[in-house]
Amino acid sequence: MSTRSTEPGSADRPTIVYDSFAGRFSDSPRALHRWLREKVPAHHVWLADPAHADSFPADVTTVPYASAEAVEALEQADLVLANTHLEIEWRKRAGATYLQLWHGTPLKTVHRDVRWAPPGRLDWLDLDIARWDHLLSPSPASTPRLRSAFRWEGDVLELGYPRNDVLQPPRVDEVRARTRSLLGLADDETVVLYAPTFRDRFFADPSAPPLELSLDLPKLAADLGPGVRLLTRVHYFMTERLAPFDVPGVVDVSRHPDIAELYAAADVLVTDYSSSMFDFAVTGKPLVFYAYDLPTYRDVDRGFYFDLEPVAPGPVVATQESLTAALRDLPGVRARFAKRYATFRTTYCVLDDGHATRRVGRFVRERLLAGHATR
Repeated sequence: MSTRSTEPGSADRPTIVYDSFAGRFSDSPRALHRWLREKVPAHHVWLADPAHADSFPADVTTVPYASAEAVEALEQADLVLANTHLEIEWRKRAGATYLQLWHGTPLKTVHRDVRWAPPGRLDWLDLDIARWDHLLSPSPASTPRLRSAFRWEGDVLELGYPRNDVLQPPRVDEVRARTRSLLGLADDETVVLYAPTFRDRFFADPSAPPLELSLDLPKLAADLGPGVRLLTRVHYFMTERLAPFDVPGVVDVSRHPDIAELYAAADVLVTDYSSSMFDFAVTGKPLVFYAYDLPTYRDVDRGFYFDLEPVAPGPVVATQESLTAALRDLPGVRARFAKRYATFRTTYCVLDDGHATRRVGRFVRERLLAGHATR
């Protein structure tokens, strides 16, 4: 990882600052960075969490997230590309542009639409929203929900999420093989990815004990038997708070840089209310919803934009026994939910065609950086 103090961009070399999930090298910013480096002569600078420094390639320029260097980079940037709120005090300079890429199709309510938030939390995040110039939407179905959540009356770009382009063939096959090899997963193993979202009240409580997954991992691994590997991936808010575990047949991949690679590697996704369901649906592989606290999460703590159970593209289960039964019968899951799955994809994955990076990249190059030289 390299660092430097940035200088204001010139007419022919603008400065672009990237952030993904408070300092990771991942998601739509990563996909756009790859495209823009080839198309736009610019100073490309990433905000990097030192805890995830090893995920950044050696030739990528970084500054530590929330540091004085990060503030300097942001305040001198011509363009800021982020996929979540920048929880940093900084002032966007005149003439700069901030494109908020966001990071999920919303089932669970977001920002001002949530049922509960810690005092002052939303006001703090509103300071970042006030800096946005454009907001990316993954689909027409998501646009009104994102507008409502952020009370956003500005420009919305319905161009799809660049992060999901890797899930389209033929690239997905290479990503699958490479990721499974990296994780030590055999070609003939069935890989179950468990990726739940976070719980707001737990996240807001700094005195809470380390996070324990709401699964009996040894029992689940034993019940699924040989030939099945279980990957666990917590929300990025929870990565540093997960209680360590050592269970044969189970691998925690919460620190893997990019979850899209895990979608490619997996054969089935188990989630709850996470937006991972929408991204994984691009693959066409089975989904199972382990919704053990559905009434509390939906009606008390967070809230939904739509009722999950009637439209879920896979079984919604409340117990580990039911989850195990579903995972033992993936062909049956596919057959029973084929029609619902197709409708779900038509509604939420219409822009996941493998070309979102190019669409957003061209908007950046031709509209946001029009005054700068490009290749």
